[in-house]
Amino acid sequence: MSLTKQDIANALVKETHLTQTQALVLTNEFFDQITQQLSKGESVKLSSFGNFVLREKSARPGRNPKTGEEVMISARKVVTFKAGPKLKKATQEG
Repeated sequence: MSLTKQDIANALVKETHLTQTQALVLTNEFFDQITQQLSKGESVKLSSFGNFVLREKSARPGRNPKTGEEVMISARKVVTFKAGPKLKKATQEG
């Protein structure tokens, strides 16, 4: 099962006095803020959860799995996530 933005908004409605619309706006704004910071090249650190970091990957040779043809994979930026200690512990206990 996957957790969606709608699931998060529904949980906020249950746990707070927010309306469904307010909860969905809050959820979307939260993820928009993370996206904006990463698009500026800045890391996002969520205490007790983890860190989102933008990393540069250099160009490298690759291979098309269907044809076996060698192709050059272009340089790009990727987002990586490193779980914080509390999240790691919670997922190991579960």
